[in-house]
Order: sequence, then C-alpha cells, then structure tokens
Amino acid sequence: MKIAVIGGTGLIGSQVVQNLNSAGHEAVPHSKSTGIDIISGQGLEQAVAGADVVVNLTNSPTFDEASPAFFRTSMDNLLAAAHKGGAGHFVILSIVGVDRVPQLDYYRAKVLQEDILKTGGIPYSIVRATQFMEFIDSVLSWTADDDTVRLPATPIQPIAAKDVAHAVAEVAAGAPLNGVRNIGGPEVFHLDELGRITLTHRADPRTVVTDPAAGMFAAVEGDVLTDTNAHLSPTRYTDWLS
Repeated sequence: MKIAVIGGTGLIGSQVVQNLNSAGHEAVPHSKSTGIDIISGQGLEQAVAGADVVVNLTNSPTFDEASPAFFRTSMDNLLAAAHKGGAGHFVILSIVGVDRVPQLDYYRAKVLQEDILKTGGIPYSIVRATQFMEFIDSVLSWTADDDTVRLPATPIQPIAAKDVAHAVAEVAAGAPLNGVRNIGGPEVFHLDELGRITLTHRADPRTVVTDPAAGMFAAVEGDVLTDTNAHLSPTRYTDWLS
C-alpha cells in the first residue's frame, strides 16, 4: 500500500513512516524540508499522486486565533490534492475531548479540521489522542519561574509519542473508520500531580503550586481530556521518564 505521510518528518510522522515501512507498506514522508507547502499548495499534487492513503500530521504553528485559518487552508489544499490523486483513505490526528473545550482557540480549530475532513468526500479516519508525554516539559514551562511551577489540577492521561505513532500507523493501514478512534495512556493524573512526579524524578528543586487559573489547561473543565474507555497504550509515565 502506498501511503503519503504529510508532516512525515516530525515527532509522530517520522515514527509513523518507520512503522508502516517496517510492516511492508510504501510510506513516503513529506514536509517543508521535502519541498511541499500545505498553505500555498506547492508540491501537494505530486506528493499524494497515486497514494492509497493520505495521512496528515501537520500542525498549526500557533495555538491562538490564527490556528483555524491554518487548518482550513491546509485541509482544503490537501483534500483537493487527494481527490485528484485518487486517494481512498484520509487520516488525521486530533485530541481526545477536543469538541468539549470550545473556550480554547486551538481546540476549536482542531474541531474545524475534523469537520472539514468529515465532509471532504474521501473515506476517513480520525485518531484522537490524549496529551503526549513528550509535551509535559513545555506545559511546565508555561507557568514556571525560578522557584515554582504553577499548574491546575486538570486530569490528563499522558501517552507516549511512540504509542501514538503505532496507533496512527495501524489505522492508516486499515479500512477507513469513517469515524473516530480514541487512544490514551494507561494512567490518569492530575496535572499538578504529574508536575510533582516529573520534578522529583529529575531532582528539580522547584515547587509545584496548585493554581486553578494557571496555563492553557486552566480553561478545561472536568475530565474531558481523558477517556478510560479508549484504546489504551502500554507505556506508563514513570517508565517513560526513566
């Protein structure tokens, strides 16, 4: 099976390409570094020509009010190229609970991306993942100073990037879901608790202060970013830290 992986040189994309090729498929990575531009459309038709499956793992460069325009333009361009190239399956990676956090610009933008795909006229699959373990350091940095890290007690269910890549590759190689598959890590933590575990493991002397107003995840109500009924991955957070 020939599979065009857009965003195929990034954290998830590079592993998706490797997994698919190891399984005997012909997965080809595409990104700005290989000469495509999903906003201008440059190189897209050539990238997806003859592909059975198109996997879009690109992401908005910002998480603010500019992100909806990015996803609309990029999806319109990619879907047009995929139609012309005859693709029979289009896959994107999204976020567990994304449609339940309308107060965040980026989450609304990801819902828009999903909606464009659903009405795009190509059989599709949406893989929704919980928060990546690899992004926890960035989350801690948003509200940190020399002495403290301020975090809300938002429940999250961290998943390792390698497990996300495995799930995306599996879906891409299968029949279109024409729906959503949720994937998540095996454990649920409160974000402030996860911060303390992380700092302790790294012998970081800073103190985690529970602050319900701190950072982007302060806008998240309840446990909408978790799903214990999702397809659960094997990697535990402390094992990943080690």
